[in-house]
Amino acid sequence: MKKISDLLFFRDSHVCPRWLCFTFDNVFRKLIHNPYKILHPYIRKGNTVLDIGPGIGYFTIPLAKMVGDKGRVIAIDIQQEMLSAIRKRAKRAGVLPRVGFQLASSDSLGVKVKADFILAFWMVHEVPDKKRFFSQVYSLLKKSGRFLVCEPKIHLNKKEFMRMLNYARKAGFSVVKSPDIFLSRSVLFFKKEK
Repeated sequence: MKKISDLLFFRDSHVCPRWLCFTFDNVFRKLIHNPYKILHPYIRKGNTVLDIGPGIGYFTIPLAKMVGDKGRVIAIDIQQEMLSAIRKRAKRAGVLPRVGFQLASSDSLGVKVKADFILAFWMVHEVPDKKRFFSQVYSLLKKSGRFLVCEPKIHLNKKEFMRMLNYARKAGFSVVKSPDIFLSRSVLFFKKEK
């Protein structure tokens, strides 16, 4: 029998549905997860950034502003509804030319571009094959690139998070630091040469 907390916090293997996005992608979230404060240290004008599992673009739009006219952000999701919502938001924000969209499958991110920075914010717990996921991300990151993983504490306890980090290490990543991000277990990786 399932625990009530698992049901309330959607802790089963699942993909967050579009209708639930308003609960964590709203104006109040900026009080606890300011995209500029969290991501600014890692982003430079002209960067290529992959936003994996971006929801409806909470970080995608600010990333597109941070990379500037010569930069590019690619939103990667397995749900077309999420990508469609980001497209509308990017158009409204005037950054649509800087944003690319990639519909992924359950076993492939579907991109080949090399990125300076990759973000996976509150989504890795939804990935069924974490070993494959981290291997794919590793192959997409430039040598000097960084990869930020943040997971919600309500979904992953410390032991599960450490297990997930082991998949990343086995893929070839090394830990730079563990940024303090509210309600999250977070780690910044760099790509070490195999």
